Amino acid sequence: MSTQERKERERADRHRLIVATARELAEAQGWDAVTTRRLAERIEYSQPVLYSHFRGKREIIGAVALEGAAELAGALRAAVPAGSDGREAVAALARAYTDFAARNPAVYDAVFSLDNGLPYADEATPAPLRAAFRALLDPLAAHVRPDEEPGLYVETFWAALHGLVTLTRAGRLPGDRVADRLTLLVDRFVPRR
Repeated sequence: MSTQERKERERADRHRLIVATARELAEAQGWDAVTTRRLAERIEYSQPVLYSHFRGKREIIGAVALEGAAELAGALRAAVPAGSDGREAVAALARAYTDFAARNPAVYDAVFSLDNGLPYADEATPAPLRAAFRALLDPLAAHVRPDEEPGLYVETFWAALHGLVTLTRAGRLPGDRVADRLTLLVDRFVPRR
């Protein structure tokens, strides 16, 4: 291995360490606890080393968001077998989404609630964000009426899921009724026949 390859590998390892440490700190103590100073202390590198990877906290949140979006896409796809588009598939999709948000609140915030500097619903939207949206779209596409726009339909379903997640996490909706709300939501988007 050349010196250049070794340096590139070490840089990639440091990058992953910074992202993993930021994510761990955010999940344990919230995003307010994630500062470049604390990250530098935790990973035992200087702040200038962090700044050689990221221009600041916003870019670190963006890196966590991309990682989280890829994980969310994987969780959604795992919950819905390929080619499944029935009511049960949409119900499994909704449960997988809310379960992911409950298990990974800081990552969920990085993807959907915090300023992460990433473009959404745009030609420049990064692949992990597109994959997460596609994982929502695929099972729902069969339920879109011919007079409806598939993207808008999925955005509305996603917005409802996001609202349920956000309001439940904030204590505005009782957590013990999540399953009932998901059933009601799925019934509205994929009526029983």
